[in-house]
Amino acid sequence: MYILAAGSLKSVWPRLMARWPQAATIQQTHFGPAGLLCEAITAGRRCDLFASANQAHPQSLLAAGIAHKIMPFATNSLCLTVRAERCDEDDNWLTLLRRTDLRLATSTAGCDPSGDYSLSLFSRIARDDPSLGAQLLSRAMPLVGGRDSLPVPAGQLAAGWLLEQDFADMFIGYASYRPQLEQLPSLRVFTIPPHYNPQAIYTLALLNPAAGELARYLCSADAADVLTASGFNADV
Repeated sequence: MYILAAGSLKSVWPRLMARWPQAATIQQTHFGPAGLLCEAITAGRRCDLFASANQAHPQSLLAAGIAHKIMPFATNSLCLTVRAERCDEDDNWLTLLRRTDLRLATSTAGCDPSGDYSLSLFSRIARDDPSLGAQLLSRAMPLVGGRDSLPVPAGQLAAGWLLEQDFADMFIGYASYRPQLEQLPSLRVFTIPPHYNPQAIYTLALLNPAAGELARYLCSADAADVLTASGFNADV
């Protein structure tokens, strides 16, 4: 069985597979930006089950007749990670985004759903403050998750590595990374309120019925417990 999965699932995947009795049937699991993985599947790359960080890519595979079925199985949201030395004690996510002296990084829209969700965040901000929304759109640097992005070293989180290596001052990324990021004293992590925060709906695309058992497990209450303990939400 061949699995392609969003990079944000990489850290939780071993824990999920440790709970699934048939994990030995998986021959290969590859993680990467879901948009690029979807392109590879469409171009003919072998895949039995695709775990995407959004609904759009699985829906495109279903519409093309490549996937037999799609199933949402988890949700995520965004948070703002900032270099601690660049924050004031009374700062919040919005005061920091307003500061034009801070370099803002995101993932790459079109290639990685995290980048698409960042654009959605800017659009939501623009409903209340058009000037700030437009400013963020022009300032944001898509540094990871693209075809020619900076290579994040193995074992590193993109947000932590980019900020600690001084490529940026703040990064918009998935809230599921928050527990790990908060362990780094050089960083502060800020909550983005639900009013502005787009919901990331992680969705499976079943391409081979042989992967049906795994798909059903990933949608189970047991898998939901593992995902929730790893910073995801199971409210799909």
